Amino acid sequence: MPDHYLDAYRDAQDDFGNDFGVTLWANTKSQQRRFKVFTQMCYLPGKRILDAGCSRGDLADFLIKQGVAYESYVGIDGLSEVIDYANRRGLPRAEFHAGDFVADPKLLSFGNPQVITFSGTLNTMDDKTAMKLLGAAWDACSETLLFNFLSIRATTDRREELGPARRLDPLKYLDWAMKRSPNVQYRQDYFKRGHDATIMMGKAR
Repeated sequence: MPDHYLDAYRDAQDDFGNDFGVTLWANTKSQQRRFKVFTQMCYLPGKRILDAGCSRGDLADFLIKQGVAYESYVGIDGLSEVIDYANRRGLPRAEFHAGDFVADPKLLSFGNPQVITFSGTLNTMDDKTAMKLLGAAWDACSETLLFNFLSIRATTDRREELGPARRLDPLKYLDWAMKRSPNVQYRQDYFKRGHDATIMMGKAR
């Protein structure tokens, strides 16, 4: 399977090494705002979390600094170099593994996750690839699927072309989510111009 969705991250690795730029987020403030939304939409203390597309392990670091005592955290990323960096950070109850979970969805079951997160991971994928991946993650998690993406429903001045990233239609992804769960939350209020969206899907207990 072609892994073109990783090309932009490989290019960023060449440019930035393991510095923040490899994540392709604009800055740490906007990255952490997205992470905060995850903590607001889903109760994460005591949970087994799998972060698909974890890059340098910044979500785990954010949760620790916010006092979110997760039970375990597994990060998976397609770039072995950022995984090596994440493992060297020595984050408690966290482990990181290199692997392409698009090509091998079985990786999404690593650690028997209750919660699976995607933060920015879908932005370099076409809809078919993204929805297939989300479906595999929905099957693999026992409680909650959380994912964010750049929204096409932004105000006009934030609809510019984004280079390797692309905007997704939130109505399409909400429809996909609601066909699978009645427990769905949607937010697009955490940036002024609404250019980013987050969806939470919960399973019945």
